Amino acid sequence: MQVQDIVREARAQTGKRSDAQAASALAMDRMELFVIPGMEALEPVWRQLQELPRNSLHQGYDWCKAWVDSHKPDLVVVEGRIDGETVMILPLEIESRAGIRTGYPPARGHNNLNSGLFSKDFALTAEEQALFCQKLGACLKDRVDLVVMDVVPLVWRGLRHPFAGLTVVAHQNHSFQLPVLETFEKTIGQLNAKRRRKKFRVQVRRMEEAGGYEHYIPQTSEERHALLETFFAQKRARFAALGLPDAFGDKPVRDFLHALLDMAPHGQDQPLFLHAIRLAGEPGKPVVGISGMSRKGDHLICQFGSIDAVRVPEASPGELLYWLMIEQAGREGIKLFDFGVGDQGYKRSWCPMETELYDILIPLTPKGRLASHVHAGFVRLKTRLKQQPRLYRLVQRLRAGRDRPSAEA
Repeated sequence: MQVQDIVREARAQTGKRSDAQAASALAMDRMELFVIPGMEALEPVWRQLQELPRNSLHQGYDWCKAWVDSHKPDLVVVEGRIDGETVMILPLEIESRAGIRTGYPPARGHNNLNSGLFSKDFALTAEEQALFCQKLGACLKDRVDLVVMDVVPLVWRGLRHPFAGLTVVAHQNHSFQLPVLETFEKTIGQLNAKRRRKKFRVQVRRMEEAGGYEHYIPQTSEERHALLETFFAQKRARFAALGLPDAFGDKPVRDFLHALLDMAPHGQDQPLFLHAIRLAGEPGKPVVGISGMSRKGDHLICQFGSIDAVRVPEASPGELLYWLMIEQAGREGIKLFDFGVGDQGYKRSWCPMETELYDILIPLTPKGRLASHVHAGFVRLKTRLKQQPRLYRLVQRLRAGRDRPSAEA
């Protein structure tokens, strides 16, 4: 489906809302937008909105706060109110390049799914979206030229995104999900179950030949932070072996993830926790596979992962860890196991669901309109590069060489 078709479909769907959604949309002319200094003043209502299934955990209060504290960005928080009730919170990190001020969701590049924060029935027709853009432009006058909400599904958990009728460009990556059903047998029954069980038996046998393994979930703060440092080391070695830039090489990024580990759970929701596999038969029980996970309601999402490329690579410890985590997820009431953004073979082998993602572009000034065309062009170029693996690897290696001095610093 072409982007234009998706936009037309989004507009058509706005006419099929419930009465409550329609009432919310018709109140657009009464919607007031405010720039809020900092995050703290909005924390109570922010946490209320983040609990709704339609809103991404990456716009949750703790996630954004950890990023803001570690990176000290130029942050703008836009609050939308209708009749005094908060119906929208839009946190934006402002970056300036070539005289263009662009607002992105905080932690861009480390988020698997962005949405903004909206009340349960918030919905807009195409005409109301145009009015919203006018109000947003007036609210952010002299501060932002272009708002880019990247990696956004136009439909998520059954609801159309309120901005789906604005300018969208297909993101270069998709995300992949595995529905978790009533039993583990039914869950893997969505896949090639016979092949998956055979692979699991081979992995277990090879791990047993190496002395056995443990599914390790650190319980203390000291254990969690030590395991995260092990992840950084494994990932650094992996990137170096491939000649790629280290996505976790900058200290503020590492500080961000360490801060997330210290965030207390809110009910079942937790911004970041770790699972690992370690060898039980070796001194010190070395870790051979790590996965960083987040939970929001019945949605579990993989944020990152690593393996020890030297010890027992033939046992595929990362794949084995996924099997164990999916088994546990079913016991804990998870309904959707999300492997996140990026097209890798192991994700396709686990996931019967593939979610198309988009960048939503909201130009607020003439410079922003020009920048939106440039952004869309770059995204389409990245998409074409990814379709040519050899050329894409060359670009990555060139980027790695460019980024290496700053990473070492």
